[in-house]
Amino acid sequence: MSVAIAEQPKPSPAVEKFLKKPARLLIGGEWVESASDATVQVFDPATGQQVAVVPDANAEDVGRAVAAARKAFDGGPWRDLLPAQREAMIWRLSDLIDQHADELAELESIDNGKTKFMASIVDIPGSRDYFRYMAGWATKIEGSTIDVSIGGRRDGKFNAYTRREPVGVVAQIIPWNFPLAMAAWKLGPALAAGCTCILKPAEQTPLTALRLGELILEAGFPPGVVNILTGNGETTGAALVAHPGVDKVAFTGSTTVGKAINIAATDTLKRVSLELGGKSPVIVLPDMDPQIAVGGAAQAIFFNAGQVCAAGSRLYVHRKIFDQVVEGVGGAAGSIRLGPGLAEGTEMGPLVSKEQQQRVLDYIESGRSAGVSLISGGDRLDHPGYYVKPTVMADVRPDMKVVQEEIFGPVLVAQRFDDLDEVAALANDTPYGLSASIWSNDLTAVHRLLPKIKAGTVWVNCHGPVDANMPFGGYKQSGSGREHGRVGIEMYTELKSVCMAV
Repeated sequence: MSVAIAEQPKPSPAVEKFLKKPARLLIGGEWVESASDATVQVFDPATGQQVAVVPDANAEDVGRAVAAARKAFDGGPWRDLLPAQREAMIWRLSDLIDQHADELAELESIDNGKTKFMASIVDIPGSRDYFRYMAGWATKIEGSTIDVSIGGRRDGKFNAYTRREPVGVVAQIIPWNFPLAMAAWKLGPALAAGCTCILKPAEQTPLTALRLGELILEAGFPPGVVNILTGNGETTGAALVAHPGVDKVAFTGSTTVGKAINIAATDTLKRVSLELGGKSPVIVLPDMDPQIAVGGAAQAIFFNAGQVCAAGSRLYVHRKIFDQVVEGVGGAAGSIRLGPGLAEGTEMGPLVSKEQQQRVLDYIESGRSAGVSLISGGDRLDHPGYYVKPTVMADVRPDMKVVQEEIFGPVLVAQRFDDLDEVAALANDTPYGLSASIWSNDLTAVHRLLPKIKAGTVWVNCHGPVDANMPFGGYKQSGSGREHGRVGIEMYTELKSVCMAV
């Protein structure tokens, strides 16, 4: 049975010093006071205790940040830097992340609830490597020459080509599940492309973004190139989306908020890219070794306590091996050691907030009420903090809320299937299309199933690996646009055609 194994250890001196420092906004290269008296409390999810207070930036703060970013983009030194100079500056930032990796991992754990161990092997090195990958793109953005068939000139012809130019001032609104990594995913390509940025971290998890701001200044970025505003979505985020001086909004978060941003951005026809929710299926075909399927399915849903947009939250197993796989995943769920993220031996931390804990528990209760079979978990942990036991449900129906809606917690719903057409229809039967995984060594069956799955990423015999060079994004209501690789850079550019008479 899942148990809490320890109390939350005391923070290290460096982290404790940072937490005691009055939080401010990064605008125009300086840490400044907010024009608003409103604040946001930050809680350690492992204890439920307040650890920091940050400003809730208002429209005036947003205006100052946009003006600073606008100045840096339109006429500041950032625009005059050579691509190789931008590359070197982003790389310096990655080196500073590496130098402060232990501190950042600890902050990420206190901020989000995840284990420091996981942050130290996934979030922090992933953020460092992402900045390094995107730094290289600064010198590789290019256009193309075009042979045109324009007539009407007797004395000459036309020379035509395209240019990729930075889109301008970008508002970047990031979620709370991978705070530092999401900041890197947004800032890296935008800075490489030559844009200037206003980063708004989630109100629940602002700490590593603020520490990153200190490292950005230390790396030598010119004033106004990166601005960081803390605050609530309905105040800071809404003001950013509405501001006419913002050229593009990049958002990662819930589908509901993404839809609202898309509507709000239409007034000024801002460029918008959205990486939204998911309800990703894990499909286990009959030839698969059940033990491998158990490990894969458990990792797909319980990694980061299920707080992952691409979490494998729907398990579809062929009837032939369904009972064996589901019982195995239930056993794996029950053996996970819950506890504070800084405590040694913890395998899963709490959820990010009390609100999220209650949201997940409400979904579990809705499943109970609808008649699911509870294989494992199903309730909170009797311990301070926002813990929910890893939960596995079977005997679900496609119309249930727990099957159709994104729960964003350690909750798995499982269902039987008999053939490929049936499981493809089940897998596609939600509003989402972010990702999926197929578990099988029958390559014929895999290749028949792959084109039937409506998802931006389909993993085979794995679930969840992402790479900076592999496009990531979703079909349907899982968003628009793709992050990573060349397409991720191009999201932060405008394409200009040039036609010259010669």
